[in-house]
Formats: sequence, structure tokens, C-alpha cells
Amino acid sequence: MKIVLGITGSIAAYKACTLIRLFVKQGHEVQVVITPAGKEFITPITLSALSSNPVISDFFSQRDGTWHSHVSLGLWADAMVIAPATASTIGKMANGIADNMLITTYLSMKAPVFVAPAMDLDMWAHPATQANLDKLRSRGVSIIEPAEGELASHLVGKGRMAEPEIIADTVLSALTVPKKEELKGKQLLITAGPTYERIDPVRFIGNYSSGKMGVALAEECAKRGAKVIFLSGPIHSYPQSNKIRIIKVESAAEMWDNASRLFPECDGAILCAAVADFTPDTIAGNKIKREGDGLTLHLKPTQDIAKGLGKMKTSHQHLVGFALETNNEIGNAQEKLHKKNLDFIVLNSLRDEGAGFQHDTNKITIIKESERLDYPLKSKKEVATDIIDQLSLLFNEDQLN
Repeated sequence: MKIVLGITGSIAAYKACTLIRLFVKQGHEVQVVITPAGKEFITPITLSALSSNPVISDFFSQRDGTWHSHVSLGLWADAMVIAPATASTIGKMANGIADNMLITTYLSMKAPVFVAPAMDLDMWAHPATQANLDKLRSRGVSIIEPAEGELASHLVGKGRMAEPEIIADTVLSALTVPKKEELKGKQLLITAGPTYERIDPVRFIGNYSSGKMGVALAEECAKRGAKVIFLSGPIHSYPQSNKIRIIKVESAAEMWDNASRLFPECDGAILCAAVADFTPDTIAGNKIKREGDGLTLHLKPTQDIAKGLGKMKTSHQHLVGFALETNNEIGNAQEKLHKKNLDFIVLNSLRDEGAGFQHDTNKITIIKESERLDYPLKSKKEVATDIIDQLSLLFNEDQLN
């Protein structure tokens, strides 16, 4: 595979060295295009040595008229990856400001484009940056989300560029033709993200779910040939495959209404969403003012979606649940497996470092009726592969029977 790697003026530019090594190690050819600002952070000599190709920065390489053709690069490449991508470069890409070799190469690119943003939190969260990212997404550019800090908000991460291993895995997974489509002809429902339970017009009860695990599961199912209905609460980044139908909801009630309506037409469901267990009994019509010494909220239980779909499940359907536990993990997961009529349950523990909400990695245990499978810490894309492997086995057993 031929990859154009764009590097911009970010302190994260040094990580491009690791990214080049990862691509080259897997047998791919890398051509680096660096902005003038990028050369302030890392030298072209280092990048050239790693990629075994001269680094391109300027339109003209010599004063004799020799020039680099961005059009030729656009035709040559199988993929373009811009990592790190500064807010400035993202803005130029979104608005067609072709004032350097990297942007003109992007504008001439015929292959898929991947962008790994790198900037501080305020720049990442700024409406102008988010608007520019939305423009790129609408044009088919894949945004590899920044890494998130331990205390990141539910809306944005810290803005730090995703680790090179995550970037390489995302790019190569997206471009690799699947060797098998064992889920072809199947339709699967996948729930993802948090739910927001409104208190008043401006406040809600929610959780820290980013939806990344659900996105990875949806994309893995689509890669294997399935049609996917992706039913999601409010998240920042959605699946890209045209095999995935996206339905956006906000509350637990909306998620239940849609899930119960859609499940009968599906061959199975993976319930990855972090659905609120309780919701306010009443929603204030106006913003609640700060008055008195405190505020008391009365909460009522939400519909248990897994239990409800478990009751609806037929012998031709399969149902996979998730459990995020903080204590008595195995016991609680086994109880949910039986009570909710699940085929298997995926257990996460908040006591495992790097697992659970707001991480690009996860560490899971798959629990079945008579089997327990423990997995090490992996990227969420790799975890999705493990989970769908187990779901595919169930469908294979159906065919044998």
C-alpha cells in the first residue's frame, strides 16, 4: 500500500516517526509531505531515513524549475494520513486554502483521507474547529479522534493526538479488504453511547460513555457483511460505513422505543449502550434557579432494554449484553446473563486500568452459560473483533443445526 503521510507544525510531530515505522514494518511505502511549520519540530532528514524516501515540503525542490506534483501524489497514493493535524491545517483543508504542498496534495487526493487532530483542549472544543471537522466528515474524511484524558468531559477529549498504534490500526483496518463475510445476509441492531435524562431545558443526568466500543462493533459487523442498525445516544463520532444505518436518540425511553420496534426485524442485537437506570420523575419546563439550601430530585426506573429484548427474543435471534461493574464482577455479570436471556455477556471492570469509558482500549471477559473467556487489554477495534468472532460462532451453529 502507498501512503502519503502529512505532518504539520505540532509538538506531536515526533510521533510521526513511530507511525512511519509501523507502516513500513507492515510492508507499506510511505511518502512524507511536511508543512514549513512542521520542519520546526522534526527534521526532514530523520523522516527521510525512516521512510527511505525524500521528504516533500516545497512546491519547487530546486531553483532550476524542478517541482513536486501534488496531482501525481494524489494519483499515486492508496491513502493519505495527516498526523498530527493542527487546527490551522484542518481549517485550511475545510475551506480550500491551498497555500502549502500538503493542502494542495489533499485537494488532489483520489484515495481515502484520514486526519489525526492534535491541539490543546480549548482549540479542539472551539466551535470553529468543530465546524471545520464536520465539513471534512461530510466530504468523507475520516477523523481519528484525539486521545482522551482521565477526567475528560463527555463532549470532548483533551485534544492530544491519538497514539500512532491507534492511527495505524484505524487506517489499515479501514483499507483492508475483509477476507470473509460470514455475516452477509444478517441484520444486527447495535446500541451505543450514553443516554441523557433531562432535568430541565438545559440540564441532564448522563454518564461518560464515548460510544467508541459501539462504533467499533458496528464497523466490524459491517466489514463482515452484515447490515447494521446503529442506535446511539449522544456521541461525538459515528460509524462511516454505508452499510450502517444510524439512528440518533437522547433518552433511555427513546432508545427503548426504537430498540423494541427494530429488534423483531433483526437477526440479533449487541447492547453496548450505557443506558441510564433512572430518570427524573418530572422535567421542569423552565431552567431551575438556585434557591434555598439544595435541590431534591425524584428519580424513577427506566425500562431495562436488555431484559425487555430478552423477553422478545426468538429461537432464531441472538442477544449480546454488556456489564460494567465495580465489584463482584463475575457474579453480577452471570446474574445478568440469566435474568436477561442473553446468549453471552461482555464484562468490563472499572478496576482494570485502560478499560471502560473514555479509553481507546478495553479489557473484557466474555461470559457464556458454560464458558468464560478472558482477554488482555487491547484496542477497542481488536476487542470488537473478539466479540464478533463469538457472535459469528453462534450463527454458524445455527446453520449446522
